[in-house]
Amino acid sequence: MERRDEGAAGQGGTYVRLLGTFDATMLVAGSMIGSGIFIVSADIVREVGSAGFLLAVWLVSGLMTVAAARCYAELATMYPHAGGQYVFLREAFGPLAGFLYGWTLLLVIQTGTIAAVAVAFAKFLAVLVPALGAGAVVASTGIVTITAQQLVAVGVIALLTVANARGVATGKRIQNVLTVTKIASLAALIVLGVLVGLHGHAVGANLAAPFDASRSHGALLGAFGAAMVGALFSSDAWNNVTFTAAEVRAPERTLPRALLLGTGLVVLLYLLTNVAYLAVLPAQGTPDGATAVERGIAHATDDRVGTAVVGEVLGPAAAGGMALLIMISTFGCVNGLVLAGPRLYHAMAVDGLLFAGVARLSARGVPARALALQGAWASLLALSGRYGQLLDYVIATALLFYALTVIGLLRLRARHGHEGRGRALPIAYVAAASAVCLDLLIVKPEYTWPGFVLVALGVPVYLAWRRRG
Repeated sequence: MERRDEGAAGQGGTYVRLLGTFDATMLVAGSMIGSGIFIVSADIVREVGSAGFLLAVWLVSGLMTVAAARCYAELATMYPHAGGQYVFLREAFGPLAGFLYGWTLLLVIQTGTIAAVAVAFAKFLAVLVPALGAGAVVASTGIVTITAQQLVAVGVIALLTVANARGVATGKRIQNVLTVTKIASLAALIVLGVLVGLHGHAVGANLAAPFDASRSHGALLGAFGAAMVGALFSSDAWNNVTFTAAEVRAPERTLPRALLLGTGLVVLLYLLTNVAYLAVLPAQGTPDGATAVERGIAHATDDRVGTAVVGEVLGPAAAGGMALLIMISTFGCVNGLVLAGPRLYHAMAVDGLLFAGVARLSARGVPARALALQGAWASLLALSGRYGQLLDYVIATALLFYALTVIGLLRLRARHGHEGRGRALPIAYVAAASAVCLDLLIVKPEYTWPGFVLVALGVPVYLAWRRRG
């Protein structure tokens, strides 16, 4: 029998607890795996210069992700409520902190990621349908240009928004099928690279100089921190499962399991995928190389490392199959993001910090108006073409919100009588996240200060909303 969460209702219907451990784990893993794992390794190698450091970047980012997930698992046992991270911040630091996170999530982090991943789906669809190529302009005013790929992205957002409005049962079925498919596909890619496509020249080149020693320690540290961005945000969105806590069965047990199983699985897959890349391609190469091996990971065509590996092993005809794999991956990622985000906006609205109508649940037990708000804004970002720049701006900010939430765990432990629990893991995560943010402030200041300004703009909005209430 369906169990409803009476305390999470807001206005209208009530949430229904339909998500078990498998469903929640697939939501974690499926929201993490998008297009990044197939692309960002090229940029990482250009930053750090060698195979060993490529794997080190993915390993460190993976350890940080699992460490943060472990901290969030503890928070989820304290506050298994709809809204997840918003609730954690609100309880630890007050409503302003929760609002600023929700404001940034709605404005850029969640919606910008939805837009970016939906456009990535459209770009790989264009491999199969050349008429949808980047040059396919549908309309242009001289100020705004709308392409066929942008319209496909909007169609994906609309389709998944409508599907998730039918109820969490529909959303979880889509998520489970697509996530299982892409996990199996990543496993196949790993086997293909390591066991079938092993290339002696590539392996020899990667083992000959696994760690680039040509730069000073300071320059290398700066490059390593900058390279972490791609790996960390290819692993992002694992926290989205906490937004859905009111729809999870036995959330005090299920959420911790899902967070650790999901992040651990994806981190392992990501590491092994990069081992597969290095088994087929050298880390370094030349930009004008005639073959994928000559170009290496660093100069893979359009940074499509996954496609280069599959093409090298199976031939150019396999590019279509790889494009289909990435389409499945990105479609599943968008579904997870579309499903989870509105639960947080609903929690804000219940607290009087967002439009009153967003606090209403539909008869199907979903925040349909929050879904519509998110879908409309994500579609506008996709049409504007500015989502990529906006996401660059909030990279450091999102990481700081993670760190702030983990600091909040230390504060909330005292309230719940858990002061005796180990502090080493939370402190280590906060130190690592702060170091990456500091590095970005120095190395890529154009990616940090605009994000902080965006968060600060939320303060007067919060004050205005409080006065209005």
